[in-house]
Amino acid sequence: MLIGLSMPAIAWMLLAGVILDLVYGELPRWHPLVGFGRWATWVEQRLNRQRHLILRGLLAWIIVVLPLVGLVFLISKQDDFAWLGHIILLYFCIGLRSLRDHNLPILMALKNQDLEQARQLTSRIVSRDTANATAADLAKASTESMLENGNDAVFGTLFWFVLAGGAGALLFRLANTLDAMWGYRNARFNYFGRVAARVDDVMNWIPARLTALSYVLLAPTYLDKRCAWHCWRSQAPNWPSPNAGPVMASGAGALGLALGGTADYGGITEQRPSLGEGRAAQGEDILRAWHLVLTTTVLWLAIALAAGAVFFVYGGMDGQFYA
Repeated sequence: MLIGLSMPAIAWMLLAGVILDLVYGELPRWHPLVGFGRWATWVEQRLNRQRHLILRGLLAWIIVVLPLVGLVFLISKQDDFAWLGHIILLYFCIGLRSLRDHNLPILMALKNQDLEQARQLTSRIVSRDTANATAADLAKASTESMLENGNDAVFGTLFWFVLAGGAGALLFRLANTLDAMWGYRNARFNYFGRVAARVDDVMNWIPARLTALSYVLLAPTYLDKRCAWHCWRSQAPNWPSPNAGPVMASGAGALGLALGGTADYGGITEQRPSLGEGRAAQGEDILRAWHLVLTTTVLWLAIALAAGAVFFVYGGMDGQFYA
């Protein structure tokens, strides 16, 4: 591991961080990522001007991210209560319960046939227009968001925590947050946000494919697994994002749903590539997508705990194998 944590310690820290997130969820006030977003916006407004926008975007990324991650890394090297700091950082960075808390109310609004409430709730989690969205549109948007953000908010964070502890989880979430803020191909961010988008692509490449593989393995039936694998391999290359494509295609195939297709952005209807195979999404599929993300989390934790047990048996708590 990049910071010298043993595998047994990492496994228990992963479990503790996920449990904290499921029990307490996001902080209702003064969440660190909210403060980071305001800091990033302040820096962007002062650097995103005139010429050399790619270089200015690189400088902004460095200013916003590296001091925070470097400080956390140095603090994590201290022996006293370092383990607690890693767990708290993972809790701040992971967003498993947040996925549930933001998406399941959409399901409830659709069940109650409160279309206006469902539109308002969906507009909080996606960038597409929802003012005239149908119930099917909203179910599709929420299901797609759940599948994609399973990787962005949960599995990518767990992957980088295993590699580099709390500093790794923080680096990933900050990079992912900047991609969500700056990584747009529009007049304002096309050049300035290019570095943020590329860094997120690189950091997400392995986690996204591990997530896609997990969705395949956890599909309900053998035929669903075959469908998820086929959709991943055949449809993901057509999706604009190199990492969202595998995750969403395999997740849609695992659930037996037809996702992708038309969506409205800024008053313009875009025809996106198809994802998955089967029927159109319904409100109940939001819950099915949540269950897929949750069981994938359990799978990853089980693998980490099993690896930790093996390292403990053969190498002790320091996690090193001995001849």
